[in-house]
Amino acid sequence: MERRHLRYLLALSEEGSFTRAAERVGIAQPPFSKQIRDMEHEIGAALVERLPRGAVLTEAGHAFVARARAIEDAFAAAVDEARRIGTGHAGRLRVGFTETGIFHPRVVACFLRFRQRYPGVELVLEEQLSVALVSLLREGRLDAAFIRPPLPTDDGWERRAFASEPLVVAIPKGHRLAARRTVRLTDLRDEPFVFYHRRVRPGLTDTIISACERAGFTPRESQIVTKIPSALRLVAAGAGVAIVPASMSRVGAVDLRFLALGDRLSAEIALIWRKDCRSMSLPGFVAETERVR
Repeated sequence: MERRHLRYLLALSEEGSFTRAAERVGIAQPPFSKQIRDMEHEIGAALVERLPRGAVLTEAGHAFVARARAIEDAFAAAVDEARRIGTGHAGRLRVGFTETGIFHPRVVACFLRFRQRYPGVELVLEEQLSVALVSLLREGRLDAAFIRPPLPTDDGWERRAFASEPLVVAIPKGHRLAARRTVRLTDLRDEPFVFYHRRVRPGLTDTIISACERAGFTPRESQIVTKIPSALRLVAAGAGVAIVPASMSRVGAVDLRFLALGDRLSAEIALIWRKDCRSMSLPGFVAETERVR
């Protein structure tokens, strides 16, 4: 028995006539009638009572049609779901982001645009440090991620430069430089710095240290943290100053001031994913990120 046999019997149950049902499914009446008889023979029960003018289902026929209709509905739903997943309009997409990246308005805009354009896709977001996000991507536990440099350099990766933002200086509200809008690194020569563990944030750490050394001094570390929000809390507590991406000024802390840095240092955000990622929704997500400005 094939799926077309189910459609034949469903057509017959709805039309009540062999002739009209045969026309509906697009075959001649004699082979249509034979197909119904073959079904009854295979099942071992009469499904249709043949009348002088038309046909009605037997009790066995009604039971069979009820199951057949459920099968047809399930099959149609399966086809629709597979088609939507295959075109990237359904399924599940797992995207990671750094705890600083989520403060950048373009990152947030990407998530909003994708949810609006692809409401059938379950967008699962995960916050981690960039080094952890790279590991999750390697393990296949994420499909894509917004990370800070350094980017993985081995083969097998796709990378898209996504955003660049200036670095700014975070200081306590009552700091001696609080009345200024812009400072240079040389103004911070004698300040203690709240820094980041290089093993978890090597890109930003190296950028700051190299820039300070070019300015003629080595920054003095007062505290070491893993996350930038923690650094800002320590700055507010008077532990020192910190250099952070400008988007972190969106935290809105009333006990902090954020000053522009005249040395024009910048922080980058990139979108990366594995070339062997099999998510059907990923191309649509990448396309949406390229539309965000």
